[in-house]
Formats: sequence, C-alpha cells, structure tokens
Amino acid sequence: MLMRDEVKAAAEAILFTRSEAVPLEELVEILDVGLLDLKPIMQELLLQYNQEKRGIQIVEVEGAYLMCTRPEFAGLLAGLHPPLRKRLSTAALETLAVIAYQQPVTRAQIEAIRGVKIDRIITMLLDRNLIEEAGHKTAPGKPVLYQTAPEFLKVFGLASLNDLPVLEEDIPDV
Repeated sequence: MLMRDEVKAAAEAILFTRSEAVPLEELVEILDVGLLDLKPIMQELLLQYNQEKRGIQIVEVEGAYLMCTRPEFAGLLAGLHPPLRKRLSTAALETLAVIAYQQPVTRAQIEAIRGVKIDRIITMLLDRNLIEEAGHKTAPGKPVLYQTAPEFLKVFGLASLNDLPVLEEDIPDV
C-alpha cells in the first residue's frame, strides 16, 4: 500500500500522462486505494496546485480529474503552436447552447428553435467532440438525440452542466 505522499505523486503522474479527465473510480482502481482515502488526497492535490499558482492546474470535472494549463497562460501558449481548432461561429455557439440547455434534443427540435437548417453545424460539433449522440427518440422515424459531450465541459471550463449560466428567459420546449 502506498503512503499518502506516494499516492499524491502517483495520481499526479497519471493525470500528467492522460490528455483527458480520469474518473475518481479509475484512480481508486489504478492506485489500489479506498475511495474514502483517495477523495481527500485529490482535494489536497487540487488545493496545492491552486495555492502555489503553478503553470498547470488540476481541475475536477464531474467526479473526474484533469491536469491542464492555467487559463491565464492561454495567450502565451497560443503563440507557441498554431491553434488546433478554429473558433466557433455564432451559429455553432447558438446551436451548442440549445443542445446544452435542452438536452437530449433532436435535430428537428434544434431547427425549430433556431429557425434554420443545422446539418453542417451538427456535423462540425460532432467532429470537434463537443456533442454526441444520446440514443434515439421514441417517435416516428426514431430521430437521433444529441447531448453535450465531456469535451464541451472541458472547452468551456465547466465542472458540470449545473455550472451553465441561468437563462434570463426560457427556451421554448418544442
């Protein structure tokens, strides 16, 4: 059994080598540490990174942990490599917002809210892993349902969908 500092160091190494969030349950399994023991260790590691204002941080995203650069260094890092992804258009952001607030939602429901066709936008959002299919609606034709993907939370710096801003007015249900 690893000692507390060894568990912290091992968890840090795991997060460093992963480019995606690692669920707490997976860390429990890999590190062979009890959930009740690991949770405070991970919170301590998060606090340590935040207090020391390092260039990287560990964030918790829906019960999973991710090591990433601090937002204040985005401008500096942008100059090192060309951006991998283009910015999202207003139409893409609007479509993404409808999906985020109405999920799971069909293409027809999104089009009814936005009033325009969204075929290419849906394809682009799927390609960027910002949305994903969430099954099929039990309706004629069994249309595909869409929901936000974990990458959506990561890109927009949200710990969970509960962190979405509260809407001033409701989006009509379709």
